[in-house]
Amino acid sequence: MMSTSLLPLENASPAHICPFDQACSYLEEAARELKLDGSIVEILSKPRKVVTVSIPVKRDNGEVQVFAGHRVQHCDILGPYKGGIRYHPSVTLREVSSLAMLMTWKCALLGIPYGGAKGGIAIDPKLYSVGELERMTRRYISELIKDIGPSVDIPAPDMGTSAREMAWMMDTYSVNMGHAVPGVVTGKPISIGGSRGREMATGRGVFIIVREALADLGKSLKGTRVAIQGFGNVGSAAALLLYEAGAKVIAVSTGSGGVFCEAGLDILALKAYAAHNHRSVVGFPNAEPISNAELLTLPCDVLIPAALENQITEENVNQVQANIIAEAANGPINLQANKALEARGVTVLPDILANAGGVVVSYLEWVQGLSYVFWDEERVNRELEQLMVQAYRQVIQQSKVRQISIRLAAYTLGVGRVAQALLDRGLYP
Repeated sequence: MMSTSLLPLENASPAHICPFDQACSYLEEAARELKLDGSIVEILSKPRKVVTVSIPVKRDNGEVQVFAGHRVQHCDILGPYKGGIRYHPSVTLREVSSLAMLMTWKCALLGIPYGGAKGGIAIDPKLYSVGELERMTRRYISELIKDIGPSVDIPAPDMGTSAREMAWMMDTYSVNMGHAVPGVVTGKPISIGGSRGREMATGRGVFIIVREALADLGKSLKGTRVAIQGFGNVGSAAALLLYEAGAKVIAVSTGSGGVFCEAGLDILALKAYAAHNHRSVVGFPNAEPISNAELLTLPCDVLIPAALENQITEENVNQVQANIIAEAANGPINLQANKALEARGVTVLPDILANAGGVVVSYLEWVQGLSYVFWDEERVNRELEQLMVQAYRQVIQQSKVRQISIRLAAYTLGVGRVAQALLDRGLYP
């Protein structure tokens, strides 16, 4: 029943089950629990539209390089497509297809009227000048101009992109439309319609879900030992909020390596250090060096993988010692490792719940942009808190009622809501 016919086989990963197949596996598991008709699963397991465009870019040296840009639109049963655009060497059509599907379930789980989408270009943005990145971004959006829009598909930042790229995208789309269209993207600078609180939103969502999970176990954040793999936008925001709440962040890492301190790291000082050290934490004073792999196996209360997918696999899962794992990244635990962790009784807070803060505030930014009424950060954070806590409570209740894992409970809620909407809308023609 896995629908891979729309996606090139050469993009599959030989080492692990590919992200798209893993996403389909979770869909099928939820469908079995919900006893969904096979035709519904068949529809939901295929992206509605897969777009690949050619992006010729003139480099600063005068040479022309041609890139492939992808945009996968998975499902718009509940509303316009929504999802990030990433610039990273690992981008493949299968990867963005899996992330588009996860975004569909994430939006449905949080009660947001969006469908899932994802896009990207397989590049390392660090190897290109600002001018080259701008030309690439503008040509990419120009090629997608008929497939995006504030009521069609609303891109957002992702790995390797930021408010800067969103500004270029918004401007390119607006110039082509002949008027300013702030609602075409989210994650923009505040000066052109961005939302306050957006930069911290995903990390804040992770913080809220971890806080709620600890409370359910009768524990508080104060003194809780936390290890965070990834100190980018999400990981650093979660680290700061946890640190300010009294948690002991004992280790963090970036792509070049990490640092460990048994007594807890000074996150404010670490953020300042990373900002002046090309975003690396390596060499931070009064801390021991640690690798990304070693960080995952540290004795700790909470482990937050906030980097790439497939970080916890069957090869290292038996060394993982955390009692709670919050998936701040998308798909950091593969299928086999997830089963092993559930069998051991480890609390796994799944990505479609734990890292949903970003899309929540993207939605709030979109609402503000459409209404041309903008809120202060306190209101944005209050709305985020309400939606995240509500979703967490619904997932935990579903888990208890059905006697299933937290991950499966989250998927049954997300998938079930989309499936019901599909049944209510029916098929055309």
